[in-house]
Amino acid sequence: MSLSQNWIDRAEQSVMKTYGRYPLVAVRGEGCRLWDVDGKEYLDFLAGVAVNNLGHCHPKVVAALRDQAGTLLHCSNFYQIPQQIELAEWLCARSFADRVFFCNSGAEANEGAMKLARKYSFEKYGADRYEIITAKASFHGRTLGGISATGQEKVQAGFAPMIPGFINVPFGDIDALRATITARTCAVMLEPVQGEGGVHVPPPGYIKAVRALCDEHDLLLIFDEIQVGCGRTGTLWAYQQEEIEPDVMTLAKALAGGPPIGALLAKQPFTGALGPGTHGSTFGGNPLMCSAALAAMHALEEDGILANGVAMGNYLRSKLEALRDNYDFVKEVRGRGLILGMELNCDGGEIVKQAMQQGLLINCTVGTVLRFVPPLVVTQADIDAAMAILDEILAGWSETGGQ
Repeated sequence: MSLSQNWIDRAEQSVMKTYGRYPLVAVRGEGCRLWDVDGKEYLDFLAGVAVNNLGHCHPKVVAALRDQAGTLLHCSNFYQIPQQIELAEWLCARSFADRVFFCNSGAEANEGAMKLARKYSFEKYGADRYEIITAKASFHGRTLGGISATGQEKVQAGFAPMIPGFINVPFGDIDALRATITARTCAVMLEPVQGEGGVHVPPPGYIKAVRALCDEHDLLLIFDEIQVGCGRTGTLWAYQQEEIEPDVMTLAKALAGGPPIGALLAKQPFTGALGPGTHGSTFGGNPLMCSAALAAMHALEEDGILANGVAMGNYLRSKLEALRDNYDFVKEVRGRGLILGMELNCDGGEIVKQAMQQGLLINCTVGTVLRFVPPLVVTQADIDAAMAILDEILAGWSETGGQ
């Protein structure tokens, strides 16, 4: 029995089956590469689902964790935490925000954003103004609030009733959004680029038009940048490419370069809605995670990683588009920066499995969209190696008619 199989058998007996896991037991990572327990090496173009923007085990993040772990791991939020303050200052200085709330995950950040929107509207307009408009094909987390906001029925199945007050409209359709706004609407919540929903980019002018509608009706504009923030789309924050600012933004995934942290950023006066006793998190903003996040964000900003991500995003897209032109079952390549999707006219799940067998890690969303989110430190040589594997797999599918 292989070492991998031993771990897989043990997981079958003790770990809840909430994931359709692949038979890969990861034990080590460095840069764009991951190794399993049997010593097999993989090119990681999934990056922990856009978490490892700096690659695996970036030296600055590892050093920050080691240093902080020997000093102070946890401190109650009843007290001031210097690392939390420094991180909040860094985020506010480089975004639209005036204040930050820290938590542990993207789902928690979105819960905080939804609470903030409802509380602010309640205080200003009363109890009947609570609805939040989100987009079809969106994804906002796995909590009950998150799946209620998410515009995908598959994530809601079996968990009814949903929390009331969420309405989904087609992503990119400004007329549908305008028609949905009522006296009960308090906010609009969108991903600037949809990730889990199939890597959808909004049409030109859409985000600006949404901002204008929110201004017209005094609605909070919330951007879920959990997957696309921290340099993933080519700018520090995805909203910066739209020439507007949201009122609220949520972050997680890549914020600490691997360790878990979430953040809710907001402008004044909206931040005042969450006063003492209205929201909190035991572990949110603890010294260990904030130290890692400070190291990760400084590295992203100062070490040329953001610029490399832009260049490699353009290079990867050109390679994917060349494959699209070669295979008629590839419908479209779309995305921004280093979040790219290749839509097929067939199921992509088997392609993901074959890629893993050949040492390339990608995934498939909504059944037919191959998603590529490699670390921002990826090189041309890494991309060439990955595309050679993918080309070989697609060629085999072409010969068998996409079977």
